[in-house]
Amino acid sequence: MWSVYMETVPISKFRTTCLALLQKVKKTRKPLLITEDGKPVALVSAPPPTIEAKSSFGCMKDAITITGNIVSPLSEKDWEVLKKRNWEIGVKSSDRRLQET
Repeated sequence: MWSVYMETVPISKFRTTCLALLQKVKKTRKPLLITEDGKPVALVSAPPPTIEAKSSFGCMKDAITITGNIVSPLSEKDWEVLKKRNWEIGVKSSDRRLQET
């Protein structure tokens, strides 16, 4: 029954030609059934294709656009708006600039 679907190899032959059989499975990507006394004991199959992981460094490149000046401090008016908004949504901050003076 098994030989209809895939190549079968007795365990004694597998022991003597293991490396060559593994390389064959890797190359052909066809599974190999190992038998002992005609009964299946193991199935050797090729691993799934590997996907190279991309570096996380730079993965967000071009994902945002900076508009306006991000270096100079906020004006007093903008700072007050920010403090009010954070107070309304309940933001807890250790930044002394956001706390009421």
